[in-house]
Amino acid sequence: MDNHFETGLDELRQKLLTMASHAETAVNRAVQALVQRDADLANRVKEDDRVIDHFEIEIDEFAIQLLTKAPLATNLRMVTVAMKISQDLERIGDEASKIARRARDLALEPPIKLNLDLPRIAALALDMLKAALDAFVNRDSTAARAVIPRDKEVDALNKHIHNLLAQYMVENPSVIGCCLHWMVASKSIERIADHATNVAEDVVYLCEALDIRHSGMKSQPVPA
Repeated sequence: MDNHFETGLDELRQKLLTMASHAETAVNRAVQALVQRDADLANRVKEDDRVIDHFEIEIDEFAIQLLTKAPLATNLRMVTVAMKISQDLERIGDEASKIARRARDLALEPPIKLNLDLPRIAALALDMLKAALDAFVNRDSTAARAVIPRDKEVDALNKHIHNLLAQYMVENPSVIGCCLHWMVASKSIERIADHATNVAEDVVYLCEALDIRHSGMKSQPVPA
């Protein structure tokens, strides 16, 4: 029974990592569509989102089957954490769709004369997600805790972009609509980093049986 259950856990991890790969692709495509003003590429993100939604349903159903067979408390945590990570990945897909919708709208408008480095923020957010998922695979709570403070950098960059756009709107009222699209896209990337943080916090719970979501212990290991 234990060997059969471990095989099931391995399959669950693989499904989750495949889902994560699709979510990452969706974000990259959405940001690329935004920067390159590519409406066709933006439309492909909607297809990505359907795949991601299907993975969430499949993972939940598979995890529920495993829960009925979990022999140990640690295994129960693994399955429930996998389900929570799946939810965050689905929401990352939703944020990619939001960015893609803004990309489609912006492709119909003249470009604004402002340098907004959204690919940099997206790369930071996705790197956080990758590090959190690596920590999940390796059951490494120290690595997971190291991800959490990085959210502040993404928050700061998002705030900087919002400030730039707010000033630009004051100086150029005719482009307020375009600037609002950019603000929404930047906020979506910031939310992706929040979901990566959620994954990291779930990994800490998996490894330490400690819920740090609303505590002051987010980056500090538990004393021995």
